[in-house]
Amino acid sequence: MKIALISTYELGRQPFGLASPAAWLRKRGHEVRCVDVSRKPLDEETVREAEMIGFYVPMHTAARMTVQCIEPLRHMNPKAHFCVFGLYARMNEAVFRKAGVGSVLGAEFEEQLAKLADEVSRYASNGKRSDGKGDGTIPRLKFEIPDRKGLPSLKKYAHLVLPNGEHRTTGYTEASRGCKHLCRHCPIVPVYRGVFRVVQPEVVLADIRQQVKAGAKHITFGDPDFFNGIKHAMRIVEALHKEFPKLTYDATIKIEHLRKHKGHLGRLRETGCLLVTSAVESLDDDVLKKLEKGHTRADFLEVLKDCRHEGLALQPTFVPFTPWTTIEKYLELLETLRECELEESVAPIQLGIRLLIPAGSRLLELGEIQKICGPFEEGALVHPWRHEDGRIDTLAAEVQEIVAAGERRKETRREIFARIRQAARKNAEEREELDSRALLADRATVPYLNEPWYC
Repeated sequence: MKIALISTYELGRQPFGLASPAAWLRKRGHEVRCVDVSRKPLDEETVREAEMIGFYVPMHTAARMTVQCIEPLRHMNPKAHFCVFGLYARMNEAVFRKAGVGSVLGAEFEEQLAKLADEVSRYASNGKRSDGKGDGTIPRLKFEIPDRKGLPSLKKYAHLVLPNGEHRTTGYTEASRGCKHLCRHCPIVPVYRGVFRVVQPEVVLADIRQQVKAGAKHITFGDPDFFNGIKHAMRIVEALHKEFPKLTYDATIKIEHLRKHKGHLGRLRETGCLLVTSAVESLDDDVLKKLEKGHTRADFLEVLKDCRHEGLALQPTFVPFTPWTTIEKYLELLETLRECELEESVAPIQLGIRLLIPAGSRLLELGEIQKICGPFEEGALVHPWRHEDGRIDTLAAEVQEIVAAGERRKETRREIFARIRQAARKNAEEREELDSRALLADRATVPYLNEPWYC
């Protein structure tokens, strides 16, 4: 059977979420076309010939883009069975069903997708259709080595930029999925509910091996938290370093775990880790408590010191605009980043992100959130909210515009940071000229991945 697997957006990475199920489907004899529309337009022939069309929806942006794509593709091929799979599939099931999707598959989707394909293949001949229902369980899978045939070259995707100006071709893989933690705002929580699943080490290493052969000099581990299973993670990077001693990598790890496992930071660096991304979210302890992040402002500052001592670049991510944000607190965040010399370590878009409240979010447990939230908006795939201080929403929009303009003009992160700081001070009715240091920097002083989005 002919199957089209489509990724609309995955942070500029070659989609693991297409390569992994493609291996399962091809092993069962299906003819699979993998299409990443963020890098290559979807050709009409692929759509018209497909008997099943599957969309990978790992994040909010991808889910919204998928909803927009479904209707024109259904018009082009009304006989195909449409399905969606990935983190944002089940939480938005009603929206996808309304758009005409026949099957909605959630967490750990590979085996479900393979079984669905077999069923669709059968009903294509006997006329019996599937209802595409799942029981919502999170199975333990024995993964196949991802099959990346047909995807664009790694050179077409985001790459690592080093302080010396070197650009390294970057691969992407996953050593685990889900998360043990229940951070209140996290979209993983409504789906995995504190469960995490590992990808077998031999599969992870085989996937990295094929990406190195394809030109990768650096690997991003896309696990929600690389230290959810620290023994599993360290086993993989030890083996990785032994086989590819010059290969570098990055991973995402909670501040809480970076503190708890401080003793492993040095070994991360020795095995090739250059940078660690951590979802800090806020430097306001009250907000961190509401989000149930499991760390404090002091913890973050301590981890920053530890990472620098070990030669690891810490890349914090934030959700600076929340219902609890004030102009003063936002300025305090910027000043702390400036004092800690983190202007270049934070992707500019991180300073403009507004709290998302998706379907099923634990944020809805809070009475104060219930009071300001509107009904779920199918177009935006969120519960909308407005800040009681209109200046906050205005500033958030202005920051996003500054970031977009800075990206177009190819400004440095330090230059964009300075303009954001200037805008924030203007909103607080404080005057200050642009930071002269920003205008002198012509290249980054820390390694970073050149993909600006993170949601």
